[in-house]
Amino acid sequence: MKKNKYLKTIILLLTITLLPTLGFCSVESTLSAIQGKLTSTILPLVAILGLVFAAFSFISGNENARTHLKLAIFGVIIGFSAPSIIAFLRGMVN
Repeated sequence: MKKNKYLKTIILLLTITLLPTLGFCSVESTLSAIQGKLTSTILPLVAILGLVFAAFSFISGNENARTHLKLAIFGVIIGFSAPSIIAFLRGMVN
């Protein structure tokens, strides 16, 4: 039974790997689009939601409010500087 499971997994991985090549698609452009959506939309949105959560934590008088605020500020720094970090890493690799 395990051999059948491994065979299905191998076939699935090969299909995923070879399908863009067979369809003359570019995996790199798809990954770039996903990366762009993550860094330009999702990360800043999550960072702002973290700040809102930290603010509600302060308003409600939670004892961990300072920790929430520190983590939210760290998330904002990472979220809004993600495109610059990625450009820096790409420059280091190329």
